[in-house]
Amino acid sequence: MKLTQIRNATLKVEYAGKKFLIDPMLSDKGGFPGFPGTPNSHVANPTVDLPLPMSEILAVDAVIVTHTHQDHWDDAAKSAIPKDMTIFTQNSRDQWDLQMSWFRNTRALEERNEFDGITLIKTPGQHGRGEILEGLMGDILGDVCGIVFQHPSEKTLYLAGDTVWFMGVEQTLEQYKPDVIILNSGDARVLPNESIIMGKEDLYEVYKAAPLATIISSHMEAVNHATLSRKDLRAFLFKQEMISRVLVPEDGESYSF
Repeated sequence: MKLTQIRNATLKVEYAGKKFLIDPMLSDKGGFPGFPGTPNSHVANPTVDLPLPMSEILAVDAVIVTHTHQDHWDDAAKSAIPKDMTIFTQNSRDQWDLQMSWFRNTRALEERNEFDGITLIKTPGQHGRGEILEGLMGDILGDVCGIVFQHPSEKTLYLAGDTVWFMGVEQTLEQYKPDVIILNSGDARVLPNESIIMGKEDLYEVYKAAPLATIISSHMEAVNHATLSRKDLRAFLFKQEMISRVLVPEDGESYSF
């Protein structure tokens, strides 16, 4: 298994001989406006450049789109990704959205899915908590999912997706006991000041619940509403003596397991 942090939640996962592109946000720096109703909405997204050539990013066997928010599936991705690429979506509604952009080889995820001998298990996510999920903002945040990757020759990988710590994540950790966990942990927020993905404390809960796993922090320092920096997260990890099991990659950095 080889994992490459590209930018934001965009990753390349090389697993059991196949390459997956996760949640592609491929716009140039500043390619679309900041998200309204979020901190620093005046800042255009993405806030940083891609670290790798587009040809390298697109050299994959399949794409996984955990949900279709613009920082996970943008217009640049729609233009750059071949229309016959195998693309997994979280549900039939997102699949329809991609089909309307002329993608011809889409698959809505079931609970368990097979792709060339690799098992992909759809897991639940919760894009925020409490009152923020009610009303219009809850509709905007919408449904999200994660993925567990399994193969006899590989360690088990859990990609949690855009979620906070909640019972669904805890149950996924207990059921599948992943060896490697990717957490979207940049503490993205909506106003007035509500987290919609994991921050330091959420990550700490995962760390305690999965005492044998290596954790990788993704979705950091690339969109206007991400409030947790790599520097601050590393300081927290050092203080809590968590640094040996939690990795905080720079954009373009890879790890092999």
